[in-house]
Amino acid sequence: MRRLAAALLLALLPLAGRAEDLALVLGTGDYRTLPDVAGGADLAGATPALGAAGFRVLALRDATAEAVAPLLADLARAEADRLVVALAGRFVTDGTRTWWLAADAGAPTLLGVEARSVSVESLLAVLGRAPLRAVLLLGADPGAEAPLDPWLREGVGRVQVPEGVAVLVAPPEEAARLLADRLAEPGVALANLVGGPVRALGPLPEGAALLADAGGPEDDALWQATAASGTLGAYRDYLAAHPKGRHAAEARAAIAALLSEPGREARLAEEALAMTRDGRREVQRDLAALGFDPQGIDGVLGPASRRAITDWQQQNGFPQTSFLDREQRERLAAQAAREAAEQVAAEERRQAEAEAADRAAWEETGARGDEAGLRAYLARFPEGVYAGVATEGLAALDAANREVAQAQDIAAWDRARAADSTAALQGYLAASPQGRFVGAARARLDALAQEEAQARATEAARAGEAALALGAPTARVVEERLAALGLDPGPVEGTFDDATRGAIRAYQEDRGLPVTGFLDGETLARLLADTLGPPRAP
Repeated sequence: MRRLAAALLLALLPLAGRAEDLALVLGTGDYRTLPDVAGGADLAGATPALGAAGFRVLALRDATAEAVAPLLADLARAEADRLVVALAGRFVTDGTRTWWLAADAGAPTLLGVEARSVSVESLLAVLGRAPLRAVLLLGADPGAEAPLDPWLREGVGRVQVPEGVAVLVAPPEEAARLLADRLAEPGVALANLVGGPVRALGPLPEGAALLADAGGPEDDALWQATAASGTLGAYRDYLAAHPKGRHAAEARAAIAALLSEPGREARLAEEALAMTRDGRREVQRDLAALGFDPQGIDGVLGPASRRAITDWQQQNGFPQTSFLDREQRERLAAQAAREAAEQVAAEERRQAEAEAADRAAWEETGARGDEAGLRAYLARFPEGVYAGVATEGLAALDAANREVAQAQDIAAWDRARAADSTAALQGYLAASPQGRFVGAARARLDALAQEEAQARATEAARAGEAALALGAPTARVVEERLAALGLDPGPVEGTFDDATRGAIRAYQEDRGLPVTGFLDGETLARLLADTLGPPRAP
């Protein structure tokens, strides 16, 4: 017999017109072939409070599977604000599925248990479709024993509870007391019913009650939070808790206003994308890469991000809704990917040009292998392709010079080089004007002079940047601008590290500004102007 399962499958059909609140109560204690369950039938007589609360009650005592089937079909077709299903009697489970046995059920087996039983999972599927509130109360006897096959055991197994459905489990007599008294009491939170022999399967929302008060502090407090949120879901949740509350009319008016809002379809189209926070960060990164500043990559599409989306939509001929649909999201991602590819290609071209210049300089200077040419190459390309070769060449020339130099000249040069100071090197030149290391001494003097000048310039640039008094927020903006230009300032964290300095130097060199790696007024103004203005043509 499959009547019970077929009745529950009616829940998959479109729901009919609106109906009153519905309660289905099945209590069985007198089994025809199985051991009886003490107090199991009491549940069917514990329904007056539900009837007084406005529920249409369908109740049977010690019912057969054939008698239960039409009631299940009625439940499956119902659309109500509240649904209550209460079952007491004998339950069996295979560990993941649970069945309530009708009065005429025989010794259950795994492959035959559904013939005269009700699937708890199927009931939960129906209850999960209740628009506002649903409760499943199971009166199970933990001490009941019946002959079972090796695949089944007595009791309620693991149950996957749909969101919005409350599942309570208690011994049959306790379940009858709950149904007759506390469950239908207005304003009683379901969570307050749990304790002692009563337990909950799955979470119970704090404060949720089967029958809410028509008003009072709970109503007002929930309404204040609802009005502060102002979302469609919040207003619907309020009506779920207080369908006849003092603010119900305001909630329905607010829902109507939201449903008629301009641009609602665009907003819903973006919500249908179900973007995670990382997905929203990708949107912001794509906008920034294309020159539409979202003022942060935080995954929150606030006013600045919405303005950036609107500007992008205007430039691309889309309606300016500030919300992205699937086509626009894919177009934005494709444009950002193309921009990134163009930047990579530009960087590869720049590197190729730099390498070509490096090789040309080597051919003109260091390739001849003389000291002047090697030093000229290293002065221009200290980290060039041939820097290692040039350095080794100079070392070899130095070694050759040392072999032919006078011992006194060698000693004097070693002392001067060890000191590595301007005075020591000038002393060597004065003492050995014809020495073998005159060229090296003069080159080192020039290098020291350049290092001192560079140190002074760096210190001046550092002092100039310090005078700008940039805070961490401004520093993060600078790093974001550099990143938007593809200059890789490293992590955007409001502090300048070596990567940030390198990005600043690259920007200054590209814009023809003094290359220091530190910000001055002109560099900062140019950087902000470049990135705040319209995107440059490719």
